[in-house]
Amino acid sequence: MNAISTTMAGELAAACRQLGRRPSVQVVVVSSTSERAFCVGADLKERARFSNAEMEAQRPVLRAAFDAVRALEMPVIAAVTGYALGGGFEIALSCDLIVADETAELALPETAVGLVPGGGGTQLLLRRAGPGAAADLIFTARRVAAPEALRLGLVDRVVPPGTARTVALELAQAIAANSPVAVRAAKRAMRLGAGVDLLAGLEIEEAAWRVAETSPDRSEGIAAFVEKRPPNWPSRASLAPEPAHE
Repeated sequence: MNAISTTMAGELAAACRQLGRRPSVQVVVVSSTSERAFCVGADLKERARFSNAEMEAQRPVLRAAFDAVRALEMPVIAAVTGYALGGGFEIALSCDLIVADETAELALPETAVGLVPGGGGTQLLLRRAGPGAAADLIFTARRVAAPEALRLGLVDRVVPPGTARTVALELAQAIAANSPVAVRAAKRAMRLGAGVDLLAGLEIEEAAWRVAETSPDRSEGIAAFVEKRPPNWPSRASLAPEPAHE
């Protein structure tokens, strides 16, 4: 069920780096082929054989995987079905939006096995759901079903069983209809502004606005609105088409 082994972590990081080098990719959807799990977290069977030195050696590989998801410049949507536990939940938290179906169960259970969430969980959950919800989930290690997850702000949408990927792709299509330049600039502004004071955040927003304002997409977007037609974004038209990859 997609337990994160050393090999899988390396493959995830490599896939994200590849996507990051493809400017024609406008949105990424992270999903599972398993009906039972998005990802159950670290491969504890592999870790059970590790010495302390081997645990330390694995650490940079795991961190690189989560870092690579967060480093993607385009919007990233997690489509969660079934279990999203530990590092699996942290992969979802590393995305910009989380669509979960009604079978989803989410948790950061690391304290129950003598660890601390190490894929960004303590920081990402704090920012997404606030200190109270983050403390509750991390200290108790309890699992949260989809309805409570939506109420706590852990996920953004809850959909019928088996439809998370479909809804995530529909959401991706809606995002991809907008200016690639503006969407990436807006994502950068939100990510950089998350941990700063308001005045600093407004300066970050100003920089993002100027990136979009000086792009040919701005002229086309306004012209399309006035002419009541779909925009033909220059930034998209200049990108060579590439084959789709799962």
